[in-house]
Amino acid sequence: MADVDETPEPSGWTNTTEPPPQRTAAHWTLAGLITLFGLVVFVAVVREGRADSAVLFVALPVLLAAALALTPRRTAHGQVFAATTVALLLAAVALHEGAICVILAAPLVYAVAHGTTALIRALREANRPYVLVAVPLLLLPGLEGSGMAPRLGPEQTVEVTRVVELPADRVADRLAAGPRPTAVRSAPLRLLGVPTPGRVSGDGLDPGDRWMFGYHGSAHGPGGHLLAEVENVTPGRVDFRFVEDSSITARWFTWRHAQLTWRATDAGHTEVQIRVDYTRGLDPSWYFGPIQQALLGAGVGHLLDMLALG
Repeated sequence: MADVDETPEPSGWTNTTEPPPQRTAAHWTLAGLITLFGLVVFVAVVREGRADSAVLFVALPVLLAAALALTPRRTAHGQVFAATTVALLLAAVALHEGAICVILAAPLVYAVAHGTTALIRALREANRPYVLVAVPLLLLPGLEGSGMAPRLGPEQTVEVTRVVELPADRVADRLAAGPRPTAVRSAPLRLLGVPTPGRVSGDGLDPGDRWMFGYHGSAHGPGGHLLAEVENVTPGRVDFRFVEDSSITARWFTWRHAQLTWRATDAGHTEVQIRVDYTRGLDPSWYFGPIQQALLGAGVGHLLDMLALG
């Protein structure tokens, strides 16, 4: 019979291997209820036309992460990542969104999902009785724009100012000629594939003159167009109102008013400024507000390029 090595384990060595957590009926039941509630919320949000609210980008990831984190597995973060990715892609298909929406929303969704997972697992491992309380508290930021909580600062304004090497009268002539299709120079707009006008028509700076910005269609349908009309004219200033917007960008924001001004800084230079008032279409405000501000700023800069004021 072979000798048995009974050498004692060196001092200070401990067996740190822990048995895998047990899957109890209570855990599975709670995870299932949270998942079911998440599905009901998703259907209700879409049917009520609130798919652009924080419910979709904050509350639903919280529910998804909570359900997966409560299932006793060691790879909770891996499961959350996989499930969140699938949910993002399915939402993009179900809501007919393009890649840009998935790209912009993904950092928020992943952060919320993994943050929720980490918090719930920490509370469970510490045997704290706060797991059930944590989920409703985490859902609160996801109520913005859902109808259960107000929208925060949806009315936003973007201003772009540029000094061009032209006298003021030449600038006025170029503005009166109207915009023309121009290649996009902005790196963020190009990298993200942000829709920009591919068909542009119209000219004039007299009240009633109209400028049309047409967008190319996509796999989800026609691109639509934006129609702006000259509303008021004073020396060095033109105000526009938007009379029609069927463009593919209308879901993300609503144009309200635009103001174009110019003034000579010296004999050969003119300062041109465009101010655009719009209503943000996506919540939560603390995330999508700055993003839309930056992208629309780049878009207004592209409009100056289309007016040959680069």
